[in-house]
Amino acid sequence: MKTDLLNPCNDYVFKRLFATSPTLLADLINAVRSDEPAIEVVEVLNPRIDPEELAGKFIVLDLLAQDADGRRYNIEMQVRRHNAWSARSAYYLARTLTAQLNSGEDYQSIKPVIGIHLLDFELFDAPDQKLQALWCFEMRDRKRSDILLGNELQLNIIELPKADRLGVTQASLAAWVTLFEHWQEENKMAAIAHPPVKLALDHLKDLSADANTRRLAFVRERALHDEVSELRAEREKGEIEGMIKGESMLLERLIVKRFGSLPDDVRTRLRTATADQLEAWAERIFDSCTLAEIFNDH
Repeated sequence: MKTDLLNPCNDYVFKRLFATSPTLLADLINAVRSDEPAIEVVEVLNPRIDPEELAGKFIVLDLLAQDADGRRYNIEMQVRRHNAWSARSAYYLARTLTAQLNSGEDYQSIKPVIGIHLLDFELFDAPDQKLQALWCFEMRDRKRSDILLGNELQLNIIELPKADRLGVTQASLAAWVTLFEHWQEENKMAAIAHPPVKLALDHLKDLSADANTRRLAFVRERALHDEVSELRAEREKGEIEGMIKGESMLLERLIVKRFGSLPDDVRTRLRTATADQLEAWAERIFDSCTLAEIFNDH
C-alpha cells in the first residue's frame, strides 16, 4: 500500500530530515545564500528533539549548525506568523551570537551567526514587496547601504509560497522550493534533477513509512493546530472585550448627559458589566427618572 508523504514543512519532519544529514543541510543553506561562498556543515549542534517540544505550543523546532570555519547557522521552518515576529527572530539570532562567549573570553572569538528562516506563508505583503521572495537583512548604514558594520549577524528569509509563485532562477533553490511546496505531487517530484533534493525526497519517504515518526508528526501537527485555535480564541476574546468596553463608554456618556456626573461605584459597575447588563441598562435610560432605576436589576 502506498504511504502518503509527511509534510516537510511540519517543523518536526523538517528537523528529522536535516538533523542527521549535514550534507543536505549545507546544500539548503548554500541554495538560500547562493551569492556567498559555499559552506560545509560539520556538525548539527542540536539534533535532539525532546518529547515536550513536540506538544509545546509557541515553540519552533530549529536547527543549529556549525560550518568548518566556526560560523553558526540557525535554520527554522515556520508555518505560522507569530505576533512580534521580527522581535522574536532578532532575539533568538542575538542569543545564538552571545551564547558563544564565555565569561572572560575575548570578543574576537565570536563567530558570525546566520539565520535561515523558511516561511510557509508570506511575511512581506505590501504592494511594493510582492515581487520579492528572498530577503537578506544585515547591519548596514541607513544612508550608505554599501557600508556594513560587521558580518556578525545576518538573517535570510525566504517566503516559500511567494518564491513558488514567482519562480526561482537559481536551480538548487528552485528544487528545494518545489519539495517544500509540492511534496504530494508526483509529477513535480519526478521532474526534480538536483541530487540533494532527490536524496531528501528519499529520506522523506523513509520517514513517512515509519509508524512512530508518523505518530510524532501528528502530535506536532495537533499542537500547532491547538496553538492556532488558542490564538484565534484570544483574538475573538479581545474583540468582544473591546466591543463591550466601547458600549460601556458610550452608555456612560449618555447617562452623564442625562443625570450629570456619576459616583465612583456607578462608574465601576459600568466598566465591569457584561454585555447583557449593558444592554438592559441602555434600554432603561430614557424611561428612568433616577440612576437607581437604571441599575435596578431585580
